[in-house]
Amino acid sequence: MSIYATTDTATFAPLDLPQPYLLFLGDVTHPAYAKTALGLRDWAPERCVGEHRLDGAGVSVGLPAMTPSQARAAGARALVIGVANVGGVIPDHWMPALLDALANGLDLISGMHMRLADIAALREQARHHGRRLIDVREPPSSLPAASGRKRSGKRVLTVGTDCALGKKYTALSLARALRELGVDADFRASGQTGILIAGRGLPMDAVVSDFAAGAAEWLSPDADPAHWDVIEGQGSLSHPAYAGVSLALLHGSQPDAIVVCHEPGRRNMLGYPGYRLPSIEETIELNLLLGRRTNPAIRCAGISLNTSQLSPNEAQALIASESARLGLPVADPIRGGAALHALARACLDTAP
Repeated sequence: MSIYATTDTATFAPLDLPQPYLLFLGDVTHPAYAKTALGLRDWAPERCVGEHRLDGAGVSVGLPAMTPSQARAAGARALVIGVANVGGVIPDHWMPALLDALANGLDLISGMHMRLADIAALREQARHHGRRLIDVREPPSSLPAASGRKRSGKRVLTVGTDCALGKKYTALSLARALRELGVDADFRASGQTGILIAGRGLPMDAVVSDFAAGAAEWLSPDADPAHWDVIEGQGSLSHPAYAGVSLALLHGSQPDAIVVCHEPGRRNMLGYPGYRLPSIEETIELNLLLGRRTNPAIRCAGISLNTSQLSPNEAQALIASESARLGLPVADPIRGGAALHALARACLDTAP
């Protein structure tokens, strides 16, 4: 089923998603592939009642383990596939768990590239039990090609040295920090996890490539001159597989500011060990070079570091040393504090 009404209203209209959720982790073994479940746990905990894992799973989000039957008794209304694997596939060995969820009164919500509605067994089970199959990675119809027209309002886009290292968390944290500073600011979700958190948005990586930059324009339309859209980035301009969606977001969103996201210690692209990670400086240079095509005034406001693998003292020392080295504000969006507010103020200072 489509989650959008019309292309004129879908950006702002909340999606009709049954809540609360049971988070399905499948049998993933790396946290980066459980980012949907982790994102919902961190940013919408009131909507999550538990987690459901298969044998062999090496990742937990720390919620109570529940079967679909137990989750339904606890008030859950839907099972959310909390996995974002390579290719967005739903493997056959997940099917018993998904069918069981439908049989026990839960709707299914997925952000995978493989559509729930395209799987015959799920369609039949959902029909039999009167349940819904909801695919959030489905863009609205009739998206326009990009116009390149400069829009009113201000925009900041999170970009990265790689995938799955903090662009979504950074955008959510910056939007909140800007509002705390008294700025009218909105988070604009461009991926399935952000859409589930915000309840609205557009899945950029599901848009036909000719219309991807136009989709980014549609995602952040004309606004009051003082309004800021904080746009969730996708992929990396240096990624061998996902650079296309990153460039479309960069051109279509026409950001006044970018914030570069990076995970210290990561050496190679996630899932692509033959490709080294670009440096922060290379990432700034490349994004500004290509971003000037649609906004000549684009600037880098600062750096967001994912220091989750470091102790508080190590993280604080690295944030300070990187800020001094780069001459830019640096913060960890989850650790927050004065460094995050300094980064948010730097976004405002990039306005021409």
